[in-house]
Order: sequence, then structure tokens, then C-alpha cells
Amino acid sequence: MLTRRDIVAGIDLGTSNVRVIVGEITVDNTINIIGVGTSPSEGIKKGVIIDLERTVQSITQAVSEAERMVGAKIGVLNAGIVGSQIGLINNSGVVAVAREDKEITEQDVERVLQAARVIALPQDREIIDVIPREFIVDGYDGIRDPVGMLGVRLEVQSMIITGAMTSLRNLLRCINMAGLQANTLILNSLANGEICLSRDEKELGVFLIDLGGGTTEVVLFHQGGLKDLSVLPVGGDHITNDLAVGLRITFQLAEKLKLEHGFALAELASDRNDIEI
Repeated sequence: MLTRRDIVAGIDLGTSNVRVIVGEITVDNTINIIGVGTSPSEGIKKGVIIDLERTVQSITQAVSEAERMVGAKIGVLNAGIVGSQIGLINNSGVVAVAREDKEITEQDVERVLQAARVIALPQDREIIDVIPREFIVDGYDGIRDPVGMLGVRLEVQSMIITGAMTSLRNLLRCINMAGLQANTLILNSLANGEICLSRDEKELGVFLIDLGGGTTEVVLFHQGGLKDLSVLPVGGDHITNDLAVGLRITFQLAEKLKLEHGFALAELASDRNDIEI
């Protein structure tokens, strides 16, 4: 079992592939990748699980491949979730500072974040996480970390990430059926932003586009954090399907042609090269 504190594992259930990655946290707090496993997604369509048994088989295959690379069993991992299952709600919370000397502590921050979670939701949705946009201390806004400051009233402007209950429960059920435990659910858009974007880009404003097999996520970062996201039900599989229909070939052969001979930019392609099918 991977139970050491310096080892982390994550899983991404995509439309095309299920991927498991295992990393080791180094002394300088970076992650060294030590294991990767990939298997085709058999039970997922457009980011949504449509066949539990096939999804479990894909998870098991990807985990087994990663375990062989690492040389140990994986028991607990972090699971990524796609934006098609997600809703974003802006909400605020306010509490009085607890200590007599009016110094704001981490407990005060936790209490105000819990206050921001108090919101009416439809029965088919549940709260996944609360992301603070800014803290306000006695009317002074724009504060990123209020711990240690003095004040009487602590407020937070936050973004509440909600998820479709059915989709999330099916995701967790598949992971459990594969003999694994999900440590936490992580929005893929936030993870992509941490990897792909600099602090300046997220502060000034930038769109991050994630082209997947069945969906395309468009995410807006501004003023240092996630502002909005949208999911288009179009991905790379649609290109493969068009090739298969137009050339009257199998989906697998069309995917192979796309990978071996396709170009992302039209000007890179040449009409002089003939491809024999």
C-alpha cells in the first residue's frame, strides 16, 4: 500500500482514456513522477459514466499498470472531475473574530468558510469545495490571507463548487468497486491551471482550453483565481468519427490515421503527400 506521506496518486477518468499517475513529493516540495498507467475508457461517454462494470475494468487496468511501475499497491488516490458535472456559485460568509485580542486565526478562517457553505441547493447537487476569492477585515477588502491580522469582523467572498450528485456518486462507486478509496475530488480545471499557468497569467486574466476526447473545457482565470468555466460537448473523438464515416473505415483505424498523419494547424499539412489506407 502507498501509505507514506511523500507518495501521492491521482486518477483521471476521461472519455478516451483512464489515467493513473503516481508521484513522490521531494524535499523542495515538487513532485517526481514515478508511475503512470493508462487504459482505454470503455464505459465513459462525454465525461459521464454510462457503464459501471466497464469503467471499473478500465480503472483496474490503469491502476495495475501504474502499480507495476511503482512496485507497490495503490490504495488511496485523488480523483479528478470534469467541468460538465460542475456548477459554480458565488457566495459570502461573515463571522466575528473569536479571540479577545482580535487576532485572526486559522480557526476563524475555517469558520467563515463554513459560513459561506450555508446555501440552498437543489436536491440533485452537493458542495464539493469552497474556494475563497478574497477576505474582508472590518471593511478592508482584497486580502488574500487574513491569518495574524487584527480585526473584529471577518468576511469572505467565495466560489462554491457544486457537483451533480448522481455523477459524483457513480464516480466514487466505480473507484470503490475497483478496490480503491478516493481521498478527495479535485476539479480538473483547477489542477490544469496550477500546472499550465503562471501567477501573472492568472492575475491578469487568461482562458485555458482543455481539448479532451468527448468534451472541451474553457476556463477563465482572473485576479488570481477561477472565475468561470464552460464545457462544450465536442472533442477529439468527433474528428475521429468524421474520418471513420467519410472514409468508410473503422473507428480504430481512423484514430490511428489521425494520430499518425493529422496536423493541428492546416498550414502544416501538405496536399502532396498521399496516404494509403
